[in-house]
Amino acid sequence: MRRAIQIRQREFGKIAFYDLGDLNAHPGTYAIIEADRGLDYGRVLSEKEVLLDEKKLKEPIRKVIRIVDSADVAKIKENREKIKEVIKTCNIKKQQYNLNMKLIKGEFSFDCSKIIFYFTAEERIDFRELVKELAKMFKARIELKQVGVRDEAKILGGFGPCGRELCCSRFLRDFEPVSIKQAKEQNLPLNPTKISGLCGRLMCCLSYEHAGYKKLSKGLPHYGQKIKTESGPGKVMDVNFLKRIATVELEDGRVIKVDYNKQ
Repeated sequence: MRRAIQIRQREFGKIAFYDLGDLNAHPGTYAIIEADRGLDYGRVLSEKEVLLDEKKLKEPIRKVIRIVDSADVAKIKENREKIKEVIKTCNIKKQQYNLNMKLIKGEFSFDCSKIIFYFTAEERIDFRELVKELAKMFKARIELKQVGVRDEAKILGGFGPCGRELCCSRFLRDFEPVSIKQAKEQNLPLNPTKISGLCGRLMCCLSYEHAGYKKLSKGLPHYGQKIKTESGPGKVMDVNFLKRIATVELEDGRVIKVDYNKQ
């Protein structure tokens, strides 16, 4: 068994378990980690350590080399500045090769032995010649990763309709399937502009909040359902899941509130 923590490689890389050894790390801190070739850095995500059984792992677990020091932080900041010029160069070169792709972001590995570019495209792109030229120019391995619109929003960041930072950028680790059925069951207006995020897809919160809404809606009537009340029969016009109150229009035209907390 080995002590391990979850770390996201660089800012936008994959999340994996890393062997912590005798080191101590806290969520949000950065660490220098083993990479495919050389060293890289990543941000600690785990809230607690996990003991892993090596026999059950599909691939070898890499090690945390050290928790970043002031020199490491300076190096990471320097790489973030350097990548800006590299991205400009890549944009110029992709135009020269007439590649129909949108470059989103770029990253250096910690030791600068690799440069990773993230892009979107509507079709398959043959970027082999571009990779060769960039590798010669920057004396590093070049990796181009095509991502979807949800990944693009996650990488670029922003603020959602709620006024808060995008969930995908702030804390979501993986994208879960989202369906229009979940919006219906949360009694939301089925207007695409109201239930879509910056990426243009259904908002992620519809998925991870769904279980909570199902629990809150237990025992409540549905919109349009005909029910009997103390004031007579009527039709449900609205349901407030959080307050557990239904708005009902009676047959005589009166509108009343039915509190299901008292039932």
